[in-house]
Amino acid sequence: MEPRLRRASAALLAAVLLTAPACGGADGGGERPLRVLFVGNSLTATNDLPQAFRALAGAGRQPIETQMVAPGGVSLEEHWRSTGARQALDEGRWDVVVLQQGPSTLPGSRAHLRTWTRRWADEARAHGARPALLGAWPEAARREALQGAIDSHAEAASASDATLLPVAAAWRAALRRDSRLELYGPDGFHPSQLGTRLAALVVYAGLTGADPARLPLEVDDTVAPVLRAAAAEALAATG
Repeated sequence: MEPRLRRASAALLAAVLLTAPACGGADGGGERPLRVLFVGNSLTATNDLPQAFRALAGAGRQPIETQMVAPGGVSLEEHWRSTGARQALDEGRWDVVVLQQGPSTLPGSRAHLRTWTRRWADEARAHGARPALLGAWPEAARREALQGAIDSHAEAASASDATLLPVAAAWRAALRRDSRLELYGPDGFHPSQLGTRLAALVVYAGLTGADPARLPLEVDDTVAPVLRAAAAEALAATG
């Protein structure tokens, strides 16, 4: 993992372990919820990505439940060894496990991502869950590394037979449409609220097959079409 992720995560060193039901659509009735375990770090914990993901369930009929294990700065290898993520996997009946590491653009980080995504994906499948890999973005100062992050995650997802959730690709598509979008938070690495909402849009549409154009977004009316189009473009490219 690039050292930048560790330094930028100082405010989120404690593990976040959160379980909460979604407020699904009013017609959800007694339908079994989609249960999603998020295994990541402060890029997932900042602004509570699982909560933003659950908020999108209002557009559909299926309720959603999530749990997050996301200590600041950890890698998938560290999750395997010491964070309680494996215990969470053992104890829950998960439908999906969403994995997230850093941008992983450096050669060693890229190999590490591939190795540990494969191990986690195999373990998720052994528990009856579908593995998914969230494509993380590089810091704003290294925006030219976006393509490397996109390629690294696509390679790791393919090698692991995991669903790719191309958030970095959606960020690139959104910034290409409007370079003024503030997807980064104050530290230039963790997401802003807007960045988290775009990430949630990609995750929700990527896992459920929903059309991003039909999903609700609590953002400015001039920004929402940009985020929806960016998410749709990134997801279409993974097919």
